[in-house]
Amino acid sequence: MKAEHIQKLAIKIALEQAETELSHPFGPECNVIKVFDKVFLLTGEVNRQKFINVKIEPDYAEELKELYPSITSGYHMNKKHWISIFEGQNIDQELIEDLVKASYALVITKLNKAQKMRLKLLSE
Repeated sequence: MKAEHIQKLAIKIALEQAETELSHPFGPECNVIKVFDKVFLLTGEVNRQKFINVKIEPDYAEELKELYPSITSGYHMNKKHWISIFEGQNIDQELIEDLVKASYALVITKLNKAQKMRLKLLSE
């Protein structure tokens, strides 16, 4: 899957989740998607390579980095809790969708009670 397709797909999936918003606090080339002001997806480019960053459980991050050479510790992020996904072998639509949704799910566990209640009401 091409890097630009990875980014577009990730943004599309992220924005389909409840209460998400797209912003550009680091400039137009870096998309930041948040749920209630908590970041769960970033897109960027380093050395002319486009990538996405997602939040992830640390143990799962290590497993993914072993399985996929194009998944690395999060670029410009906490290396334990974030991964970067670049174009590469076996990076497909299903993996991107799973990782974006998992990132969203992980971040919403850290929301306050009122925010969680709002998400619950929106999902009914």
